[in-house]
Amino acid sequence: MEKKTYKQCQSCGMPLKKDLEGGGSESDGTRSSMYCSSCYKNGAFTEPDITPEQMIARNNTILKEEMHWNRFMRWLAKKQIPKLERWKTK
Repeated sequence: MEKKTYKQCQSCGMPLKKDLEGGGSESDGTRSSMYCSSCYKNGAFTEPDITPEQMIARNNTILKEEMHWNRFMRWLAKKQIPKLERWKTK
């Protein structure tokens, strides 16, 4: 069975091609095809207890203060979080 390839981290929504580390890491050291290095290291989430609402707030702060995204672009980013694989079952 072919492994699905994702363009965005399925936890925070960051484009995986922008991840400086090339993606998160699995417990065996291979690169994760689903999650970025900020969200996933050594086969586990870096913030295992974060809620979708907390992820939205975290992202909004980063997008506003560090990346200087305007309000509309932040709103679009916020809308995608609940649709990502990590949050679909929550």
